[in-house]
Amino acid sequence: MAREREFSKIDSKIDKLKNKIKGLEDLKVSDTVFDRFTLLTLYDIVNRGYFEVLYGAVKTGKESNVFLAKDSDGQRLAVKIHRMVTSDFHAMIKYIEGDRRFSKIKKSRRSTILTWVEKEFQNMRTAYDAGVNVPRPIYSKKNVVVMEFIGEGDFAAPTLKAAKAAGDELFSQVAEDMRILFKAGLVHGDLSEYNILLDGDKAVIIDLSQSVPLDHPLAEELLERDVRNVCRHFNKKFDKLYNSIIS
Repeated sequence: MAREREFSKIDSKIDKLKNKIKGLEDLKVSDTVFDRFTLLTLYDIVNRGYFEVLYGAVKTGKESNVFLAKDSDGQRLAVKIHRMVTSDFHAMIKYIEGDRRFSKIKKSRRSTILTWVEKEFQNMRTAYDAGVNVPRPIYSKKNVVVMEFIGEGDFAAPTLKAAKAAGDELFSQVAEDMRILFKAGLVHGDLSEYNILLDGDKAVIIDLSQSVPLDHPLAEELLERDVRNVCRHFNKKFDKLYNSIIS
């Protein structure tokens, strides 16, 4: 009887939250993103006042989706939800192993994904506090991260790839952010024109889930890959950028 009452309470919470998610019935991702675990997590975040209404997805990825949200003052936020079911958690492990911040995790699907999300939030906070142009991290719980929304009105800022943006001023901004991030003790690990937004005339780096500390076994390899990707997009020389970051 007690268990039935508990299930009834949970169902009631979920029903209340669904009223806060606009167009849920029309979202093709609803089955894979808004499972019971995620809905209860969102319910708790809403109750804490971090946002009031969740709108449609502004970015859809293999492991996560980013949604536009608004708080009680109408301020726009981005809510990133990592999928608990379809995420390839095996691919995450190589970035977590060797990171001393997360040395005692279990290698189950749930534990790996939740650590991945915690890792992203910590990396964002480190980068933001150091002065890197990243979205301001606001709150994280389980598989959800709430952050600053980067865009104009209700429209998310485009990536450098989508905007076909590759000017010298943007390159200088990205290069400086890579240097600041390195000095803060992190390598992005997946930096490219797909993970840099163009907010007006400013470059904003996103997706720091895979970022690793400098003593991580893969740090050097990942830094070289980041530099190659950035130099390819901006048509710049590898050695000059790489040496400016590590010097």
